[in-house]
Order: sequence, then structure tokens, then C-alpha cells
Amino acid sequence: MGYDVIIAGAGASGLMAAIAAARMGSSVLVIEQKEKAGKKILATGNGKCNFTNLVQSPECYRSDDNAFAMSVLDGFDTQRTIAFFEELGICPKEKNGYLYPNSEQAASVVQVLMMECRRLGVDFAYNEKVIHITEPYFTVITEHRIPPAAENKKAIGNGKKGSKGKRTVSDTVMNIEEKRHFAKKLILTTGGCASSKLGSDGSGYLLAKLFDHTIIKPLPALVQLKSPENYCRTLSGVRMAGKVGAYTNKGMLLSEETGELIFTDYGISGIPIMQISRYAAKALDQGNKVFLKIDLLPQKTIGEVILLLDRRIGNSIGKTTEEMMVGLFHHKVSYILIKETGLDPMKEAAKLKDREIEAIAMQIKEFHMRISDTNSFENAQVTAGGVATAEINEKTLESKRRKNLYFAGELLDVDGTCGGYNLQWAWSSGYLAGTAAGRKRHSFEESTGAK
Repeated sequence: MGYDVIIAGAGASGLMAAIAAARMGSSVLVIEQKEKAGKKILATGNGKCNFTNLVQSPECYRSDDNAFAMSVLDGFDTQRTIAFFEELGICPKEKNGYLYPNSEQAASVVQVLMMECRRLGVDFAYNEKVIHITEPYFTVITEHRIPPAAENKKAIGNGKKGSKGKRTVSDTVMNIEEKRHFAKKLILTTGGCASSKLGSDGSGYLLAKLFDHTIIKPLPALVQLKSPENYCRTLSGVRMAGKVGAYTNKGMLLSEETGELIFTDYGISGIPIMQISRYAAKALDQGNKVFLKIDLLPQKTIGEVILLLDRRIGNSIGKTTEEMMVGLFHHKVSYILIKETGLDPMKEAAKLKDREIEAIAMQIKEFHMRISDTNSFENAQVTAGGVATAEINEKTLESKRRKNLYFAGELLDVDGTCGGYNLQWAWSSGYLAGTAAGRKRHSFEESTGAK
């Protein structure tokens, strides 16, 4: 059976593209390698699904071409996104500009999208991985993973829960058969490399290369950072507010953010770290050394911090330097600040010299942490890099290299910051791609690109 439009990938952008194409009157097939649609949506916002944000600016979207993302969002903006989901049944709830379904369930978002797909007659092929695409038109070749026969599942699953030696369906080897699907137009929404267990395994880049598209090297983004510092294990588990900037060894500021930092045994995490991680990843990949400067009292100048320490020392008769810091920071942080200054935590605070007080103050304002790597794609929320946007029409998301081929979502070289921006990008790009692909053309030549 042939379709007007085939969509590879049933994530946020794929489902939006399917609805948009079907609303244009096209027949649509969505191919998904997992057993169900929208798995990554279910994991967003800690299961609550922060599906967009009222605050939209170019700084919220990262790419080699930042103007591209804003042009796409102009075609389907936040207000249209809100109206779209309200029409489907999602009652939005706002918190500081962040929008969630009032149900506070990501499953609600997936459910309304799937209900609309069913209403529009969109077909789905699950457990199918696209492995190749050939002519004529688009012949989409997939590997269909066939679960063990239903009659065998019951036998495999017999036994009490937790019993030793029990086998499950996942322990068995699935049968694989090759299938072919045909369409006049194709939309690739396979995602990037982040969270492959949810369906994003980077295979879409190989498909894009079949049509000579350039791939900006994919790197983990919205991810934790690793550090070789010996103090990481000591600080592990400490949370505190601060301002953090990522720098190269040449002193160039890559990015900076403010918020709660979480120290870990491998390095550092927290929303500010996630926000700057794509810049650290890019710099490290280019062979630069990267380090963080952390300001633990960003509301105060260095002079004000010195005065603060002077007052505390004056009120700390008989106390050690470490005891003088009690109540200012977490005790683990205070200990490391003093040690990194090269001072003895047991030294009497009243005997600290001016230069030693200034050194502690400088540690507070510019605490250094070397960064050696990011955590893996499995820990990343999104991928930085992807299909080069210079090769994509910003109004329709159609390839400039192959007529009737479209891209949407994380597969493209656009990644958003925390706060619903990656989902907004999925909705906007999916809608434009689906609408353009779903639009009926009036001649064979227009449909196939034949001359």
C-alpha cells in the first residue's frame, strides 16, 4: 500500500507532523521502531510535560544558525501551540511562564495526540526500524521486529514474581523481517542520539546522508559535566545556588547561568550546568580545555565578601578558620574552599592575614573546576548538532537537496534550553513539515519531482 506521506519517528515532532499532514487531506503512515508512540514525551518534565514556554527569544534555541529556529517558530508560535492543544483537550497550567497540562501528566499530551491521529485515520507501524530508503518516489525499507508469538508469552511469563530463573519476553530473540512502504513524500523525525532507550539512536543521520545532507557532529546537550578534581567525592550530594561560567583555557567565556548547582562524585549537575553543557561539549570536541568559574555569592562584590569575612572573623574569637565559616556555606563546601586556598582549616581565624582572607574571598567568587567531559548521550536530554539547517527550507522544512523530503525535530541542528523549548521546537517544526508535505499537488510532476 502506498501513502501520500510517510513519517519516520513517532516522537513529538513526528506526531505533530502526522496530524498536520492528515489535516491537509493526505494519507499518512508513521513508522516507529519502539512498541508505542511518544515515549520521550512521557519522560519530559519529570512526567508532567512542560510542553512550551510563554517566554520565547533567540537565546532559547541553539544552532550553527540561530535565526533558523526563530523563523520556524514564527510559522507556528507558542500561542498557536497553546490553541492547538486546547482544541485537543489539554487545559494549560502556567508556572512562571512554563506551561504544563492541568492534569500534570505527560501521558495526557500523548493521549490527545494519538486520539487526533486516530480521528484523522493516521496509520502506525510499530517495532519497525527504517534501515534504507530507495527510489522510486520513497521506498522505505524497514526491519520489522516481531515479538514472540502471543501463545508463547504466557508460557514465558509463568512463575511467581521475582522467582529465580524466570524468563521474560525481553530475554527471547525477536524475529526480524524486512518490510517495504511506499510514499510520495517523506518526513524524517527520528530524533537525535539522546536517550536511545526511548527511541533516539542517531540512525536518522545515516538516512539524511543518503540524500547528501551535511551532519553537524552530534554531541550531548542538557547533560551533566564530568570533572577530574579530587574534591568531587567530598562535595558529592551538596546543592547550593551560584553563578557558573564555562571558559576555555584561553579565557574565553562560553556561556554562564545562575541557579541551583548539584555537586556529584563525577563532577557537577543542576539546571545551570545543563544549560551550558552544549558549549562545553563543543569546546571539548574542538580540543580545547574547559573549566568552570563558580561564584558562590553572586549578589556580592569581591570587596563585600572580604568585608563579610572580616566581620565573621571579628565574631569568631577562639574559632578555627573552618569554624568561622559555619553557617555561611555547607560545611563540605567551606572545607574545600579553605583547602583549595592552601590554608589549614584548623588555623585560628583571628590569625588569618589580609592576603589569606582575600584568597578565601577569591575562592568564594571564582571557585574553579576543570571539566574533562560530559556524561553520555544516555544521560543527555537532547542532542546538539544534526542535519545542517542551511540545507533546509525554513518555511516548509523541505530539503533543498531532495524534493519532497522533509525534516523536523531534534534530527535538525537545533536544540533548546530547559523549560519546554525542545518540545516547542518539535511542535513548530513538525507542524510546518507536516503541513507542507501534506498539501496536495495537482500534477504527477509536482508530486514526484519528475521533469
